[in-house]
Amino acid sequence: MEGGDLELGELLAAAEAAPPSESVDVVAHDLQKRFGAERVSFLFVDLIGQRLVRLAAAGEEVAEHAEPIALQGSVYDSVLRSQRQHVEPDGQGGRRVITPVTNRGDCIGVLEVTLQSADDAVIRQVRDAAHALAYIIVTDGRFTDLYHLGRRTTETSLAAEIQHQLLPSASCCEAAQFTLAAGLVPADDIGGDTYDYTLDSDTLHLSITDAMGHDTNSALLATLLVGALRRARRSGCDALKQANHAHQAMLRHSRGLATGQLLCVDLATGLCELVNAGHPWPLRLRDGTVEEVELAVNLPFGVAAPTPYRVQELQLRPGDRLILVTDGMQDRGAAAADLVSVVHETRALHPREAVRSLTAAVLDACHGNLKDDATVLILDWHGNHDRSTETGSGPQR
Repeated sequence: MEGGDLELGELLAAAEAAPPSESVDVVAHDLQKRFGAERVSFLFVDLIGQRLVRLAAAGEEVAEHAEPIALQGSVYDSVLRSQRQHVEPDGQGGRRVITPVTNRGDCIGVLEVTLQSADDAVIRQVRDAAHALAYIIVTDGRFTDLYHLGRRTTETSLAAEIQHQLLPSASCCEAAQFTLAAGLVPADDIGGDTYDYTLDSDTLHLSITDAMGHDTNSALLATLLVGALRRARRSGCDALKQANHAHQAMLRHSRGLATGQLLCVDLATGLCELVNAGHPWPLRLRDGTVEEVELAVNLPFGVAAPTPYRVQELQLRPGDRLILVTDGMQDRGAAAADLVSVVHETRALHPREAVRSLTAAVLDACHGNLKDDATVLILDWHGNHDRSTETGSGPQR
């Protein structure tokens, strides 16, 4: 164990000493030195979630401008969905190892390595190196556009560029008490929808918002809204005070409006305080049954009215799945998608995969021509207990 810790420490030290664009090179050099690894590369999912972009280590024989790889149905898709390593013969006497690169449930991509020989101990250490690579990439992503640039396999609108900067850097998060995941489509041409979350010592804060309008106008309105919400939240405000701050910011600095839901979940009890500002009702999956959570509805943010916002309580139980959506998941052509059925059919899936299924169902219903943003956020509530003792439980990396 001490030797393993030392090797990991050396790897992280080497990553810190290298330029931020050379994360893969650092891990490749480590695997080459320890195991004689060949053809080391990192593949990450593009912005729209349909293709993989290969980033090869320096010196590897991969075309500089290699075409993206279709994700659906590939072995990489299987690895990302299952979060398990895949090992197979490489056809030349060695072994091809594909390992998920994941940080707190957020799938960043996969590490692909060819080894001439590898026992279980080596395979396990490749998995550890991939986990370290996840932390390295998350850190280095603050200093380089390399990973942002690589994810653009289609042209991204200005509104979408603004919008993605408003979102959390990770679309999935796992903790002892919960797992959450979110997604929005069309990812390369959004403008108006946002989701947000943060985890304090005793509270999970969630929000989903939909700024009215189109293109950059809605993206700019969303920027004002999210900025006001985060400022209030980081000042220690609860859901009700966050709503009031956002509302006042909209009145003072814009002529627009936005719907939204703000949630503060007590990690110890599962009690959720919630403000609904003109937003569609959530869905809840409990004991195999999917139903709408009928909430009192306040007016949207930015609508001048004498009626104050009110906070409501929602008690989460272990095993509950809460699904928050924007109206793009329900309106126009998307209405042909039976969201209740999809939620029920995907009840056994990780929220990460359930989000993919829901957004895919909406896109299919619209024949790929979605007229409005569509966003979904799924929260699985495990409760304040040790899941590691349950059969088949425990967070996946």
